[in-house]
Amino acid sequence: MAVLTMGAPGAPLSAELDAVWAAPAGPIGARDMLSRLVLDQALVTESAVAARAAAMRAGAAAFASLFPPPRARWADDLTLSARTLAGVRAPVLLVHGAEDRVTPLGTAAVPPLLEHLADVRLYVLGRCGHVPALEHPHDFRRLLSCFLGRERGP
Repeated sequence: MAVLTMGAPGAPLSAELDAVWAAPAGPIGARDMLSRLVLDQALVTESAVAARAAAMRAGAAAFASLFPPPRARWADDLTLSARTLAGVRAPVLLVHGAEDRVTPLGTAAVPPLLEHLADVRLYVLGRCGHVPALEHPHDFRRLLSCFLGRERGP
């Protein structure tokens, strides 16, 4: 299952993902990060910002070392090659937000991932940003339950 994917081979680093990776630890960076991840800005509550800021501060040194500039190279490193994707034989569930600005639908999933994965199902949730499990938890759980519970052949 793929949620919050890096995208397809060769997909460019979006300005939104670059900003998420560059967000400074603290409330300002947390608010900016969360506002980019979700379409529904009502989800960017004070408690969500405080929790994200605390997590960012706690892991600031480690996170900063993960994606130093230029960040485009990290997107390339984290993206699976077409050859690797073609070798995946397990069923894959892709759940993507139609309004995802961090990994836009057109460059992240359609058509590149669909072309390379042997057994894939793509579900696009409308009125949704980068975090389908947060913005549409009921639909996300239903998709996941159906995918994991379906009978698999030999």
